Amino acid sequence: MTDPNAIQPSALDQLPDRDPEETAEWQASLDAVAREAGPHRAAYLMRRTLERAEAGGIALPKLLETDYVNTIPTSAEPGLPGDPEMEARITAWNRWNAAAMVTRGAKHGVGGHIATFASAAWLYETGFNHFFKGKEGDGSGDQLYIQGHASPGIYARAFLDGRLNEHHLDNFRQEAGGNGLPSYPHPRRLPWLWEFPTVSMGLGPLSAIYQARFNRYLTNRGIKDVSASHVWAFLGDGEMDEPESTAALALAAREELDNLTFVINCNLQRLDGPVRANFKIVQELEAQFRGAGWNVVKTLWGTAWDELFQLDTTGALVRRLRQVPDAQIQTYQTRDAAYIRQDFFGADPALVEMAKLLSDDKILECFHLSRGGHEARKVYAAYKAAVEHKGAPTVILAQTVKGHTLGEGFASKNANHQMKKLSVDEFKTMRDLLGLPIKDSDFVDGVVPYGHPGADSPEVRYLQERRAALGGPAPARRTHALAPLPAPAEKAFASFDKGSGSQNVATTMAFVRLVKDLVRDKETGRRWVPIVPDEARTFGMESLFPSLGIYSPKGQTYEPVDRDQLMYYKEAKNGQILNEGITEAGSMADFIAASTAYATHGEAMIPFYIFYSMFGWQRTADQMWQLGDQLGRGFLVGATAGRTTLTGEGLQHADGHSPVIAATNPAALTYDPAFAYEIAVIVREGLRRMYGEAKPGEDQNVFYYLTVYNEPLPQPAKPQGLGIDEGIVKGLYRFNTAESAGVTAPANAPRIQLLGSGTAIHWALEAQKLLAEEWGVAADVWSATSWSELRRDAMEADAALLRGEERVPFVRQALQGAEGPVLAVSDYMRQVPDQIAQWVEQDWSSLGADGFGLSDTREAARRHFGVDAQSIVVAALAQLAKRGEVKATAVKEAREKYGL
Repeated sequence: MTDPNAIQPSALDQLPDRDPEETAEWQASLDAVAREAGPHRAAYLMRRTLERAEAGGIALPKLLETDYVNTIPTSAEPGLPGDPEMEARITAWNRWNAAAMVTRGAKHGVGGHIATFASAAWLYETGFNHFFKGKEGDGSGDQLYIQGHASPGIYARAFLDGRLNEHHLDNFRQEAGGNGLPSYPHPRRLPWLWEFPTVSMGLGPLSAIYQARFNRYLTNRGIKDVSASHVWAFLGDGEMDEPESTAALALAAREELDNLTFVINCNLQRLDGPVRANFKIVQELEAQFRGAGWNVVKTLWGTAWDELFQLDTTGALVRRLRQVPDAQIQTYQTRDAAYIRQDFFGADPALVEMAKLLSDDKILECFHLSRGGHEARKVYAAYKAAVEHKGAPTVILAQTVKGHTLGEGFASKNANHQMKKLSVDEFKTMRDLLGLPIKDSDFVDGVVPYGHPGADSPEVRYLQERRAALGGPAPARRTHALAPLPAPAEKAFASFDKGSGSQNVATTMAFVRLVKDLVRDKETGRRWVPIVPDEARTFGMESLFPSLGIYSPKGQTYEPVDRDQLMYYKEAKNGQILNEGITEAGSMADFIAASTAYATHGEAMIPFYIFYSMFGWQRTADQMWQLGDQLGRGFLVGATAGRTTLTGEGLQHADGHSPVIAATNPAALTYDPAFAYEIAVIVREGLRRMYGEAKPGEDQNVFYYLTVYNEPLPQPAKPQGLGIDEGIVKGLYRFNTAESAGVTAPANAPRIQLLGSGTAIHWALEAQKLLAEEWGVAADVWSATSWSELRRDAMEADAALLRGEERVPFVRQALQGAEGPVLAVSDYMRQVPDQIAQWVEQDWSSLGADGFGLSDTREAARRHFGVDAQSIVVAALAQLAKRGEVKATAVKEAREKYGL
């Protein structure tokens, strides 16, 4: 039987020991300490030795977890600059007005959150007074990702600063009438204040990492030097449960993003209760971030704890703090001194003796009030350490009390996230605690007043002076007066007008070829940001590797295995391509950072992100919504699109619904082009609308979603005639008629209109021929480049009619006078073309690929879903039979003939 106390083999046993005797002496010394002074002392010595080794640059695995104490000891804290008393008064006013705003809004039933900002007030105030660089200084200033539930406190500070007034505060969460304040940070709703939307939890931390990374990208590529910008992300400890919150930690460490700081407000509570009831979230996060390579600064205890730690000569206090789970720490916050003496101190004889030296008031001060995140000096020390640390990003784990200063009814209560108001008596207690000069008579009819010391008060002057010294107000978003980007040379677009001749070309390849030409443009080429999640070769983009380079802050430190090939894998510090590996979420975060650079940095960038269409909207639609909120601009490209076009990949790869999801996003302009020349027209129009001269009343803050296909097919020449480009942009134009297509149909033949999008137009063209030659039916074929844009235009026409304005939807104008019924088909579920059904005057029917995808050939899949040319013929005959224009028996004959 194996001796359980025997030293087990380790990885070190594989290495030669040049001095076994010395090794044995070290091990014997450790055994002696454990035997004589106890295992706690031995563990303490080992931790301190490892810390010493790390500080001395000795290559050892890092400790993933340190004691449950502050990283920066009190003796090493820098002095707090400025006027601490003045900052305390400012913070008091902000606390009051944040609570007043939400309480007043609660009377209208609009909700709001009080407890989060109450816990984080000093985390923000210290940054605003001493660290956060504004937009009016040199460079771009800092980028602030504000914790969404803390928005009332940010509004309260803007009110004190004079950027908001009482009318704004009274319209918190009441935006419909104008001058309202959005519930959370929403740039689209309040574009002069908010820069980044953060309330879809997890997206803030992910985006912050890629924003810091994109800042380096801009600098390394020579677009703009933003090396002085620092990204601050304020997060909740509960938010860190979201997978996106920690998805890119390794990227941040690997690329040494020391321009990034996470500040995690560890109030130990999430929405319904403790974050880690039976465990310790701070320790868990420390291990996670340290393991990923981050610098970790813990700011847990306030100065009241200094006396206790000085009394801890045996280490019993530190051990006990490591043992107590978070939910019990929360309970101490609400219990009296007797309970804490018994439950906390009574667990160890050494602590019992320590407690005898402490008064009840001292115990309550420590356990009820004194947290590192509530003291400006502690927070300042942590922030200073973060901005001075080089070579890695920093996370600050700041312990706070949720609901701090709001009274016993709020502090550390499980329900405080859902508590929306304080009573008048609670406000008066809060006023006395904060020392604010608000009189009882100011509470008129039970309404809590806002508080303001005056526009020329010392507090306001101090606040504004500090912000002026740091570069202006914050948070703030700037829309720079950028000159429109010059349009690329027409040659790049016109080259697609002539078609591909006898060569079959997939629209995916056509799009990539267009981009290749556009990135060579002398004026705008360097502003393109190609983004791809490790599928560049799938989309035929490998030819861009040697010419543009793949961005890497390290450059290329190795000789690539394909160096002797024409299209070798080239990484470069100034590389243009962002090849993110297998992460659609990371690629979308890249896209958001690039698409909003026009505001964040005053530099218009043109991102295009190309991906398997199934893994775009379905996987990261939340980020697409974030993109719309953040007013991003650029091109999303869903490649290998369609439910039947991507052969053999099966259920989870076959996209039949991304246009449906895209249609739910008001900022997305969704196109399903069939031909290469359509892609050229759409991209040219997108560049004009987003980056060029905007038309009156036109919203430039949109983004384009194009679906492109990997099936090589003939690319026809662009039809001649007026209105083709307009039809492509607006969503519909007639590609041909039965007559212009040269198909033979009898005179006075029944006629039908076939509408197809994307690759489906090729099935419609084949059906057009079959209908004429085998059934005597004339069909006209229309290219529906955008079902959703047709719908958007029709809905706007409906709204205009309600205002008394006469307006005809474009789809009705386009189809006006078209003979016969309409049959629409796409490689997507029927819901996609059915978006426009109610605005089509002709009889309507549609075909689509509804259901799960399957693995098979394209032909078999299309037959399975009933969208191939023969299925279109049968559906067309059925429609005409209903109208009495063909014999009813023709439908049965066609089904039998085609084996349907």
